[in-house]
Amino acid sequence: MSEKITQQLSGVAKTLLIPLYVRSLESQRPDALIKDENAVALIKRIDYDFSKYKFDKEDQLAIVLRNRAIDRFAQDFITRHPQAVVVQIGCGLDVRFERVDNGQIEWYDLDLAEVIKLRQELIGGEGARYHHLACSVFDSAWIDLLSVHHPRPFLFLAEGVLMYFEEAQVKSLVLTLRRHFPGAELVSDAFSPFIVWANNRRFARTQIGARYAWGMKHGKDLESWGDGIRLLDEWYPFNQPEPRLEHVRWVRFIPPLAKAIGIFHYRLGNPSR
Repeated sequence: MSEKITQQLSGVAKTLLIPLYVRSLESQRPDALIKDENAVALIKRIDYDFSKYKFDKEDQLAIVLRNRAIDRFAQDFITRHPQAVVVQIGCGLDVRFERVDNGQIEWYDLDLAEVIKLRQELIGGEGARYHHLACSVFDSAWIDLLSVHHPRPFLFLAEGVLMYFEEAQVKSLVLTLRRHFPGAELVSDAFSPFIVWANNRRFARTQIGARYAWGMKHGKDLESWGDGIRLLDEWYPFNQPEPRLEHVRWVRFIPPLAKAIGIFHYRLGNPSR
């Protein structure tokens, strides 16, 4: 048996363990909506007491549905742009590249240096079309590095990450992506301000150290941040016809709750000519 690896993560970086654990739990269900054997194996290799994490079954299922939905958004973009460049912001220990790769795309997994180090220990290194970016998303160096791929289409994915930053930081990032990659598309999840407040109160009673900082009332709110930013699609887990959500189906009739958690798909400006 492989020796267990001790993780040295803290703050926002440590939150990557949450979706990893949820994917592992889901994968072991007989009625699993996703099968992530990688997550199951990694949980066994990481020296950490995952039993500290307690989830409502609805929250756990929402994370699973979110993961699956972002896969579909990525697959749709890659179908439209087979030679695209995809950047997964806050990649954690997810192996989305393996799930959606078409044999042509260029893929970058971006996360903090300590996360990429752990990823390399547990999962492995780079490949011909698969790359690591070990830095903060607010570090401009990675943007300069990706400029070599112009004018290929760009897709940016951000799952479970932007809500940990202040609105000014998120806005700055979105405008930076629009400026450097005009016409790129962004897919990100976001919470309503109420969910940010409610979850932070709950987190104060748990082992989760990080806190949410940014919430969004409506998907179109980002359109006011700059010319050319356009909402293309939005998706909400509690509006989905999922049988395991049947007992909370009433939520869909209360808009503030039905749309409290969503995935939003944007175009960032117009492609440069």
